[in-house]
Amino acid sequence: MAEIVVCSLIDKLISLSTEEVNLLRDVRGKVLEIKSELVFIRAFLKDADRRAEGEGEINEGVKAWVEDLREVAFKMEDVVDEYLRHMTLQRPNRHQFISFLTKIACFVPKLIPQHHIAVEIRKIGVTVGSIKARSDRYGFTSLPHTSTGTARKRHDPRKASLFLKETEVIGLESQIQELIDVLESPSLEQVVSSVVGMGGLGKTTLVKQVYDRVKGRFDCHAWIAVSEPYKLEDLLRNLIKKFSGGHVEFVTQNAIETMDEDELTNQLRGYLSEKRYLVVLDDVWNKEFWKDIELALPKNQNGARILITTRNKAVADQCRTSKEDIFHEMKRLRPDKAKELFCKKCFQFEYGGCCPPELKNLSAEIVSRCQELPLAIVAVAGILSAKEKSVYQWQKFLESLSSQMMNHSDIERILLLSYNDLPYNLKCCCLYFGMFPKGYSIRCGRLIRQWIAEGFVKPEGGKALEDVAKEYLAELVARSLIEILEEDDEGKTKTCRIHDLLHDVIFKKMGDLSFCNVLAGDNQLSAFKPSTRRLSIIGSSNNILSTPDVSRVRWFSTFNQDEVLNSTLRKFTAKFKLLKVLDFEDNQRLDHLPENIGNLFHLQYLSVRGTRVKLLPKSVEKLINLETLDLKHCLVSEIPFDINKLFKLRHLFGRCGKKTIPPDEPRGIKVKGIEGLKSLQKLYFIEATNTGFGIIEELEKMTQLRTLGITKLRSEDGKSLCGCIEKMKSLESLFVSSTSEEDINNLEFMTSPPEFLRRLYLVGPLRKLPEWVTNLQNLAKITIRRSKIRDDPLKFLGCLRELVNLRILDDAFDGEQLHFEQGGFPKLKALDLSNLKELKSLTIEEGALRVLEKLYLRTPKLQEVPSGIRHLRNLKLLQFLDLPDELMDSMDPKRNHRYQIVCHVASVYFVSYQHGEPHRSYRLRDFGWKPL
Repeated sequence: MAEIVVCSLIDKLISLSTEEVNLLRDVRGKVLEIKSELVFIRAFLKDADRRAEGEGEINEGVKAWVEDLREVAFKMEDVVDEYLRHMTLQRPNRHQFISFLTKIACFVPKLIPQHHIAVEIRKIGVTVGSIKARSDRYGFTSLPHTSTGTARKRHDPRKASLFLKETEVIGLESQIQELIDVLESPSLEQVVSSVVGMGGLGKTTLVKQVYDRVKGRFDCHAWIAVSEPYKLEDLLRNLIKKFSGGHVEFVTQNAIETMDEDELTNQLRGYLSEKRYLVVLDDVWNKEFWKDIELALPKNQNGARILITTRNKAVADQCRTSKEDIFHEMKRLRPDKAKELFCKKCFQFEYGGCCPPELKNLSAEIVSRCQELPLAIVAVAGILSAKEKSVYQWQKFLESLSSQMMNHSDIERILLLSYNDLPYNLKCCCLYFGMFPKGYSIRCGRLIRQWIAEGFVKPEGGKALEDVAKEYLAELVARSLIEILEEDDEGKTKTCRIHDLLHDVIFKKMGDLSFCNVLAGDNQLSAFKPSTRRLSIIGSSNNILSTPDVSRVRWFSTFNQDEVLNSTLRKFTAKFKLLKVLDFEDNQRLDHLPENIGNLFHLQYLSVRGTRVKLLPKSVEKLINLETLDLKHCLVSEIPFDINKLFKLRHLFGRCGKKTIPPDEPRGIKVKGIEGLKSLQKLYFIEATNTGFGIIEELEKMTQLRTLGITKLRSEDGKSLCGCIEKMKSLESLFVSSTSEEDINNLEFMTSPPEFLRRLYLVGPLRKLPEWVTNLQNLAKITIRRSKIRDDPLKFLGCLRELVNLRILDDAFDGEQLHFEQGGFPKLKALDLSNLKELKSLTIEEGALRVLEKLYLRTPKLQEVPSGIRHLRNLKLLQFLDLPDELMDSMDPKRNHRYQIVCHVASVYFVSYQHGEPHRSYRLRDFGWKPL
């Protein structure tokens, strides 16, 4: 798809033509000329891409033309990046650059003769012109639509689900009944039910079964396949015909064909105004669809029911107009139901519909690889039903399962529908998931910062780029392209992935577009494309740098533990001179970076998180375009140079040492010279006790920070730090830690804390919580550790109405009793009270902690299980750790039954520890308990 490449290049050319670094006059003119031609071509490409990916009607000539255009766009991008790199490397210093160019403008050939960049830009301009002329000559710019009289309409694989018998539907019984209950509810209000899920989950199958079972109980009913694009007038006409059922014509056929949108709407409203009607609107894509159709479906107080299927949660949100409306998210098949569906389809004509014993293990593996997706299970079962039922044949099939499924046109086309519906910038973001290994859990922060580095994220209305990128990610999730693996207690996505089948589709698309080469297994170099822009190494990295073709790569990452990489790093910067993203995260064999890494002029993202790297080369200070420097969980403890030169740096992450669970005390890195980092958004963790250097004083100028983590704070620095924090109006997350008992965190000097602060971590002696904490009405999470607070902190924190996560850990509280009062902490979802060595009693009044879902208690002196736990009706997880033996004995069902039916949750664990190891443990069923 050339549209992605061309649109990206147009953005770069616009940026280049308005850069503070002035281009030479003839070069600027040619750049603007190329940009104008590409803008003209882009309009055609949108139509070409839609046909090539959706309808498959593009001829070979157009395909070759599009491929040529993609290649010249790549080359232009290379030349632009080389131009910027060489002009910058030749300048004496940044401040004198413009005057320097002015003086020597006529001597550019002498300045960069080895690359002839100006000449190359002129050549590319000629090439673009010839491509444009060729498109005019062969009529590519006005692609004719295939005549409806001669075209054979492509098979729509989704239609088969409309004709399934009730006995053929497996695994949807509970969901079918759930929707039937909604449709048959006695409410006379109009109810809109939206069924949402990724392609292939069975939305249409589910709704068709429900529709067939209940439609006879309505005065009239209609099923409409909406899809995209749709024409509203045609859709309204279709509704009229379906509601009439062919025998109740409220207008004549000829009149319908001549009516406009308003007349059709009035006809529908008039007909439905007194009827109890049912309508299914299947496969809705457009978020504005409900605004188009809403007026035609009146709220008539007769119990009207509307069912909508969509892949996009945003569509469902737009369709919700009252509290009665229902949002139903499709569930994957249970493993046993997935296996049943597979066997029914694969062995429908033999073995009585059951799997023969010798194929059971292979069947289980094949079904598992389909990941409970009905579309894939049915397709694979259909292929295998025609194959010989032998272990040898099935083993061969399993070895090539991914390619077999991608060769199945129905699977690829259905999954590609969601991808093809994306705007070009989101297509780039979606393709990114194919660069990671299949099944890989991706941190959202990593993803977002790399999107920004690649230029995929565009400024919107003064928002921070990170916020815009989060909206991009949320859009992909809403469109059912991305699966959320882990959320925090605020409901924000922490890790995500894509379904394995969608990964296969994206992987294939990436290769077609030269978006990325993923090198895995044998014959890696033979699979490498010279035009590739990104390189992902999953197999061995041996000999990767022996080819000259990697010079065009902008993104590089490894997902192996290959020792060879260390020995090839010295060649790295010469080979990857245009690199933007260098990601070594979790490569535990990596122990150093190349000394000349500073030569990577375009580098914007550098991560050695989770590696064994100990030192940063001094040349890092030359990376003037660097935006992210991620040093978390590696061995770097100090940045031994003045990083003020990295004036574009937005994220500096430092946490020396390995990641531990539960997390230990974070060790910050030593850093100096940060006052010039005006773009910095996140800074953690850094040490406050740099000998002979005042890091606190430098923080005064960093008023734009959104996240700050500081360790080893001294008592005498408390007042100064409070003054700095008050100036950070955008601060959302604050971590403050002191290391010694003598260094009490003096944080009471703040009078107006940042109003948007959401997360607060206070580690070290406090004696009491600072008064200003009660002013943080937006605070969602607070962690207190080793603070030795004497008074019950719950009375102090109870006024924080937005709090969803509270952790009081490691002797943060010195008292013997904590008391949750009625109505307290109305939004708290997670509560962790661990290592409170003096706590003996915990009281939870009825009406407190109304929405609590997780409760962790590790209290070695606790005298009894809090009786108030029975009031926590939303509890999903309850853990008691390190309980005294006396209390464990008292709860033993063989000795005492008084704790039976203590709470509303089945996930309860009791563990007693001795010398740091589990000594005695029980689960809920060990007691014979049953949830209320």
